[in-house]
Amino acid sequence: MKLGELKSLGHNLADSFASGIGLLVGVYAMDVFAEAAASDPGYIEVNFIDASATGSVISATLQGAIESYSNALPELCKKHSIDPSQIKALIARFGTDSVYGPHFTVSVESIDGRSSTDRYIGFPGKRLRTRGRSN
Repeated sequence: MKLGELKSLGHNLADSFASGIGLLVGVYAMDVFAEAAASDPGYIEVNFIDASATGSVISATLQGAIESYSNALPELCKKHSIDPSQIKALIARFGTDSVYGPHFTVSVESIDGRSSTDRYIGFPGKRLRTRGRSN
């Protein structure tokens, strides 16, 4: 599996989740950004591998959506020609703030240790690119 394929899978999964519609799992209405902003610490981190969440308190509806996405992961992997057993981590952190508005960060890691973290703003999520430092 190429790291780029895993990154694409992670983005597609998180972007669908961020949309609030949940088309990857049928139609599932949710607002992860509103729930993240509703209590401290102001973010929700979702582990799509084991259907767990940390950060702000989440509703039963959002937990159900997380579980639905986790259950749909094997089929989505198949569509991306990815062996799910090759994925060590697939985590998305959702939040909102006055600078970026709704944003999410996707962290992926393969079992052979290759990893990547990318930040997206808005929805559909557009990659946030930062300027490189010059010497």
